[in-house]
Amino acid sequence: MRQAGTNLPKVGRYNQAVVLERIQRADGVTRQEIAQHTGLTPQAVSGIVRRLIDEGIVREDGASREYSSGKPRTILRINADAGRAIGLHFDPAELTCVVVDLLGQPLVTQRRQIPPTADPTEVIESMASLVQDVLRAAEVSPDSVLGLGLATPGPLDLKDGVVVSPAQLSHWGRVPIARLLSEATGIEVTLDNDASAAAVGERWAGSGRGVANFAYFFFGTGIGGGLILNQQVYRGGSGNAAEFGHMSVVQDGLPCSCGNRGCLETVARPAAIVSETHRRLTAGSASSLDRRFRAVPESVNLQAIDAAAAAGDPLAASVLAQAADYVATAVVNVINVTDVDLVILGGPSIRELGQRYTDAAARAVANRVMSRTIREVEVVLSPLGADAAAVGGAALVLHRAYSPQLSALLSD
Repeated sequence: MRQAGTNLPKVGRYNQAVVLERIQRADGVTRQEIAQHTGLTPQAVSGIVRRLIDEGIVREDGASREYSSGKPRTILRINADAGRAIGLHFDPAELTCVVVDLLGQPLVTQRRQIPPTADPTEVIESMASLVQDVLRAAEVSPDSVLGLGLATPGPLDLKDGVVVSPAQLSHWGRVPIARLLSEATGIEVTLDNDASAAAVGERWAGSGRGVANFAYFFFGTGIGGGLILNQQVYRGGSGNAAEFGHMSVVQDGLPCSCGNRGCLETVARPAAIVSETHRRLTAGSASSLDRRFRAVPESVNLQAIDAAAAAGDPLAASVLAQAADYVATAVVNVINVTDVDLVILGGPSIRELGQRYTDAAARAVANRVMSRTIREVEVVLSPLGADAAAVGGAALVLHRAYSPQLSALLSD
């Protein structure tokens, strides 16, 4: 990106976002503390805070802290009820929609299944209907809605708001999904990769809050990733960075839908785990799942495999351990390349796989990461759980509106 000058209005908006983000990240903060942490003058901070209070975005808590001079200072907090954001996660199998407050806390969440053969028109109609249902359930006035954040599988053309032939949706081509959804709902749409959106959600309201550099592994129908570097979302040259699911972890492994071989998705996504379990059962490996598999093969799903492993079944435990080891290798590779301080695992399928994947990754990080003798890198499960991408979609709206964007200062 070329360097460019900027104008004073841009600087003013950026500084306001810096102040607002500091208030959002802190559990109560004073004007003096904001000045100390941001480098802005006390006069500049006071002016910005006054505008934010007038707009209703920030409130004075009414409490105060005593300083050495004995003079009390008012604590500032985000007014969570000042606005609402909608988040919509488009997984190839399911839609999840959520309404959040200004702190990113979910108020209402609803889900809707998507038929495998649904075309883009049908999906967008279902999205618009679900958004309206959620707004009614949350009793949200349209005037208080800041926007709609749509989290979808990639690859994406973010400039034009287009989904470009997603790997799990072979019958889709270039679909201008942001424009179509905006027309269907009457709400401005912000589009991003589902894993990047989830990473933004973690930064706004999850484990990534206050962490300058972290990686997010998203486990849904497929496996995605998001990167926050120097407190900014890193999207890369085409806007499709951090495709962790398409790192090769098996030499000469199975072909992947992306055109590569041995990708993490081919061995660690839910369908891959089920497929490997079925393969071993067909080959005659001993397992408590054998009778069930012979009776109704499709009943040996991820939930059944997880339950069997928890009960001590050696085949199920072996399949999950192998998948966890591949995830651990991918986590180590990401840390060695990016030098992040934290790795977060989340997404819908993390319900069954989370602890195994987290434990395996933590062990690998402690023993294989280059920086392990300098500092510890933590691996944690997302507190946002299965709704991480939907909450992340809503956080995209909040992030765009209220977080400092370096790109605003580096472009005309």
